[in-house]
Amino acid sequence: MDNMLQLYGFNNLTKSLSFNIYDVCYARTEREKAEYIEYIDEQYNSERLTGILRNLTDIIGAHILNLSKQDYEPQGASVNILIADGPLMETEIDPTNNRGILEAGSSQIHAHLDTSHVSVHTFPESHPSRSISTFRVDIDVSTCGRVTPLAALDYLIGSFDSDIISVDYRVRGFTRDTAGRKYFLDYPVRSIQDFIDPDTLSRYNAMDVNVYHSNLFHSRMMVRDIDLDNYVFSFDLDELTEGERDDIRHALEREMLEIYNGSNIFE
Repeated sequence: MDNMLQLYGFNNLTKSLSFNIYDVCYARTEREKAEYIEYIDEQYNSERLTGILRNLTDIIGAHILNLSKQDYEPQGASVNILIADGPLMETEIDPTNNRGILEAGSSQIHAHLDTSHVSVHTFPESHPSRSISTFRVDIDVSTCGRVTPLAALDYLIGSFDSDIISVDYRVRGFTRDTAGRKYFLDYPVRSIQDFIDPDTLSRYNAMDVNVYHSNLFHSRMMVRDIDLDNYVFSFDLDELTEGERDDIRHALEREMLEIYNGSNIFE
């Protein structure tokens, strides 16, 4: 829109993308569950998550002002990046911002800010009595100006083992042209799925729940095919009978369907 219309001042529409990504695993024993959580916690520690978010800011064309990260005990990690939607002069950057340069031993943490930011939080967990473990990643990307978080959809999906994906996109506020006319969207949005690569989308069952008059868009995705080799942890499928493999597949499908629907539909 900025290239077609002459705006009165800054494009101050706020565009927010919120992700929930789930990875599901079949781990038979308490030991296997603990080993899975330890493995996934190390795979997606704050250092790796920081790298993913740095790449994300490059993809959407943003600039890092401040970065903080934290690994938690017994598991989980968080990274939060304050971003600018365009380059700033040295004199314009608050001296308290670290611009993504973390000193050794730094434990700086900043709050979830109501401005342009990128954040990620991880939540590994296991079922108390069934052989199911899951790993959830929450990602929030909020921008204003010309930067759009939708450009990072394929990168984020590919950065994690994404079995179930829940995505919300919302545009808040308005911007004006020089005649004073208000604009509540800066480009047309019909579905979040339109911004996902067709090859990626073909691997998932997907549905939309959109509230167009509120500029609120929601998509859910669940992987179509379950290759058991990708879902068992610390044991070999060749050890199992065909019936046991079917039971594992059923348990995984049940867990995925409940997460996908947001309801305990089998209880």
